[in-house]
Amino acid sequence: MKDTIDRRAQEIAAYIIESRDTVRGAASRFGISKSTVFKDLTERLEAVNRALYLQVRVILDQNKAERHLRGGAATKRKYADSREMRAQREIPD
Repeated sequence: MKDTIDRRAQEIAAYIIESRDTVRGAASRFGISKSTVFKDLTERLEAVNRALYLQVRVILDQNKAERHLRGGAATKRKYADSREMRAQREIPD
């Protein structure tokens, strides 16, 4: 069982390094929780493959630094979509 978990941690790390995806995106891709992905990458992977851990850590730190920007962009899209929907309802056919 431990081999399976270690292998999963390495597969997730390889995916994130290749795609530069977020923890949430990797969790969705692998069908597991984001908490599990985070634990695999920050705790388990370091013990299994330190070199891979250091590579993925750079991406995780970058994603953490950029997350407020992604959140702001998502909020902007949400309200733009909301305005668009209201405008469509107000236009008579």
